[in-house]
Amino acid sequence: MGTLTSEKAGQGQSESAVASYDAVVIGAGVAGLYQLHRLREMGLSVRAYDTASGVGGTWYWNRYPGARFDSQAEIYQYWFSEELYKSWQPSERFPAQPETERWLNHVADKLDLKKDIQFNTRIASAHYDEASQRWHITTDQGEKVDAQFLIACCGMLSAPLTNRFPGQADFKGEIYHTGLWPKTPVDFKGKRVAVVGTGATGIQVIQTIAPEVGSMKVFVRTPQYVLPMKNPKYSADDWAKWGAQFHQLKRRVRETFAGFDYDFEAGPWADKTPEERTAILEKFWNDGSLALWLASFSEMFFDEQVSEEVSEFVRAKLRARLQHRPDLCKLLIPTDYGFGTHRVPLENKYLEVYLQPNVEAVDCRETPIERIVPEGIQTADGKVHEVDIIVLAVGFDAGSGALSRIDIRGRGGRSLKEQWSQEIRTAMGLQVHGYPNLFTTGAPLAPSAALCNMPTCLQQQVDWISDFIAHVRRQGKTVVEATQEFEDAWVQHHDETAAKTLVVKTDSWYMGSNVEGKPRRLVSYIGGAGTYHAKCDELARTGYPGFDIR
Repeated sequence: MGTLTSEKAGQGQSESAVASYDAVVIGAGVAGLYQLHRLREMGLSVRAYDTASGVGGTWYWNRYPGARFDSQAEIYQYWFSEELYKSWQPSERFPAQPETERWLNHVADKLDLKKDIQFNTRIASAHYDEASQRWHITTDQGEKVDAQFLIACCGMLSAPLTNRFPGQADFKGEIYHTGLWPKTPVDFKGKRVAVVGTGATGIQVIQTIAPEVGSMKVFVRTPQYVLPMKNPKYSADDWAKWGAQFHQLKRRVRETFAGFDYDFEAGPWADKTPEERTAILEKFWNDGSLALWLASFSEMFFDEQVSEEVSEFVRAKLRARLQHRPDLCKLLIPTDYGFGTHRVPLENKYLEVYLQPNVEAVDCRETPIERIVPEGIQTADGKVHEVDIIVLAVGFDAGSGALSRIDIRGRGGRSLKEQWSQEIRTAMGLQVHGYPNLFTTGAPLAPSAALCNMPTCLQQQVDWISDFIAHVRRQGKTVVEATQEFEDAWVQHHDETAAKTLVVKTDSWYMGSNVEGKPRRLVSYIGGAGTYHAKCDELARTGYPGFDIR
């Protein structure tokens, strides 16, 4: 339980009660639930806050048609309890959103977490008070809280870009953003539907609603390399077999490049004949997972020739599925960036949707969307595409957006939003210099910002943060802050690592290119989750050098 104190809210204002905690957690998704559990287990008084009416984070908000995992169920898991792992049986390899939301509620109920979560509450501001060495936190309802430690588990893709086009408020039909999907079902049957965006989310929506719509127009700007998903059902016996591998899987995912149970296993590209390379690519293509991207040839990230050969392998697969129609191939198959340098979506008969007679792909490179009008969408050629429903799958302010939308102020009143509008910097994605006792998960410059099976990397960060807080308390200290020198060194290492890859040569949300004015920097550490975890372990083993503990 927290304690209650009172303070003067300001001259002429009445006294108001302030709840005081050892720690406040922002968010009740995969990371926030585990962070709350760990801190409670350590004996801290802690309160979590979430804007939603229930737990789940991304799996609460993203309830759009077709939303599902692209990590296999056996590794999209919590690893702190074998009993918890075995207590829930997924129905298939890549479960859909409703099942995932139920699973996270199962976890929260098993651990009795909900009593310490305040729902329907947005954190509006968090200001660090140097005199008291505490965070003063205000909610959107005017409630005031203070805490020694503030842990942001806001999510890496939780700041949706909602107002993308002028005139949205004038549309006479219905507009839905995939990241803010309503709980009540949307009826697409027989409707004229527009889908804007063909990233991973847009693809899931398009392939799912295609059988229902009267007609559909897909507004395509950036074509995607896609991989076919194989999604077999899981029986009780299947899950028992995975449960028997719990400890092996737990170790494995922490060591690999992207936190999956597979890693780059094909061996050096140069050592293989063309026939051997093709056989390996075919094997990973047929796996029906992200393995072609994250477990075949690592050279695709560094070597332009390898990248082109792997990309052409994928293009050939996609051309065949589009029946080699030149118009669709030109619009839907990438040629100006390499496979794997953007987020790679998994799909199920997505490309075949464009072969339906009632589906039209609109080329937004030739004729960009100009505005939304009452009847539909107006493109740069002056044409108005009349529709009944608009689905906006237009993405997020990734990595930094969730924190930037909170008024966070550190020492000397410095503003995180203002700093990140100039340059996005962190110390390993765990702290930011100038913001004592603020810890972050899923923040920029760590694998968890984009390039990782999220439960793997988020749990690792939660464990590291919790162990660090325990260390500080054992030392009888009260404040911890990353030094400027340590943050500078990490940013330099991050940038040098990124510069060796082809990822930084492309425009994508990985680079912040989807948000106007966002500073360009690879949002995620690309040195590999296993490497990152080893670096974090070394910091803990050596007493956390690079952090000022006082």
